[in-house]
Amino acid sequence: MSHSSILMFGWEYPPHNSGGLGVACLGMCEALVRQGHKLVFVLPENIPYDKGKVEIVFAENKNSIKLSSEEESMLYSLYNPYLNPSEYSSLQREYIAKYGDFAMSYLSLIEKVDLYSSLTNKLAEKYKDVDVIHAHDWLCFGAGIAAKKVTGKPLVVHVHATEFDRSGSDNVNIEIFKREKMGLEEADSIVTVSSFTKNIIIEKYGIDPDKINVVHNGVLQEKTTMEIEDLLLPIKKAGNKIVLSLGRITMQKGVDYFVKAAELVLKIRPNTYFIISGSGDMEKAIINLSADLGISKNILYTGFVRGKVVDMLYKSADVFVMPSVSEPFGIAPLEAIYQGTPVIISKQSGVSEVVSHALKVDFWDVGDLANKIIAVLDYPKLSQTLEKKAKEQVKSITWDKVATKLGIVYKNLNKK
Repeated sequence: MSHSSILMFGWEYPPHNSGGLGVACLGMCEALVRQGHKLVFVLPENIPYDKGKVEIVFAENKNSIKLSSEEESMLYSLYNPYLNPSEYSSLQREYIAKYGDFAMSYLSLIEKVDLYSSLTNKLAEKYKDVDVIHAHDWLCFGAGIAAKKVTGKPLVVHVHATEFDRSGSDNVNIEIFKREKMGLEEADSIVTVSSFTKNIIIEKYGIDPDKINVVHNGVLQEKTTMEIEDLLLPIKKAGNKIVLSLGRITMQKGVDYFVKAAELVLKIRPNTYFIISGSGDMEKAIINLSADLGISKNILYTGFVRGKVVDMLYKSADVFVMPSVSEPFGIAPLEAIYQGTPVIISKQSGVSEVVSHALKVDFWDVGDLANKIIAVLDYPKLSQTLEKKAKEQVKSITWDKVATKLGIVYKNLNKK
C-alpha cells in the first residue's frame, strides 16, 4: 500500500482532551504512523506535550512573543465577544495581526475557531509538499479549508458529531451549522464515524452520498492493572451492584434518561448504585432530578476523569449504559467491553452498527432500559455471555483498521 503525507488539523489531543474526539485522534494518528504514513498533527494552542509517536505542531506560537503587561492589557481590552473579526476597528485588526497567535485565551469559541483558520495560512506554507489535508469536525474545518487553499492539496473532513447531534433537535446553532456546511461542501472527501452520521449529512446538509466514506472508530487496546478505588470498595464488598454512565453530562448524552431508569431499577433492586462520570452543562439539572426522584443517595458523581481512573470505573461496573439521544459513534462502550463489562447502548448511536453483542434500547424508553439493566444484574449467564462475546468482537475493532481505510481514502483522492 502506498503511503501518504498528511497535514491533519485537530482541536484537542490527549492528555489535554475533554472528550472522545481527542481519544479518536490519538488512536487513528498513532495507527497511521504505525502503517508508514507521514503525519503532522496541528493544534490551535501551544500547550506542553511530551514527544510521542506523532509529530505535533501548533497554529499559534505564543512562546515566542514577549508582551509587556501594558500590551497584554491592551490586547485583552480590544477583543469584543459581541463582534465578528470583520467588524473590528483598525486598531483591533492591527493588534490581531501583530499578536493574533497569543490571543486564544481571550476569545469566544467561535472567535477561536476563526483565529485558528487565519493562523493556518502562515503555518500551511511550511507544508506545501503534503499529499492530503485532513480536518476533524467543525472546529477545524476552517483551518482545513485555509490549508487547502495555500497548498492546493485535497481536503478530507472527518465528522465525529454534527450540530444536530449536539443540540438534540433541529434547533441548531446557525453559526456552527454554517461552518459545518461550508466544510462539507469544500471537502474533496468526507469521512463519517457511522452510517447514522452519514445519513444526517445527506438529509440535513444536502451532501452527495458518493462523497462520503463511513469509517467506524476503533478502540485503544491497552492492558491496565488499576485497582478499584476506596470509594467503590465498600459498595462492592457489601454485595451491591454498580451501573455506570460515562461521558459528557449534556442533552446529547441522555443522562436524564439514565437517572429516570435508575429510579425504576431502584424500586426493584434497591442495592444498586449508579455512577455518573463526566461533566457538562446539565450537571445541576441532573443533580436536581436525582433529588426530585428521591434517589440521590444511590447516585454517585465522579466529575471528569481520564486514564487509569476510567479503566478502574469500567472494571468496577456490573453494566455500562450509554443512553445517548444522538451519538455519531460512541467509543466509551468499546472501552467498557474491552475492560470486561457488558454494555447497554442506545439504538440512536453509531457504535450499535459495529457491536452486535450488546443490549440495545431507544434512548427515550426508560422502562425498557430499566428492564435490561435488571436483566444483566440478575442473570449472571446473560452478563457473562455479553461480556465474552462482545470482548471477542472488540478485538477486531482496531485503530489499525481505521488507518487502513483512511489510507484508501487518501489514495483515491490522489488518483483524481
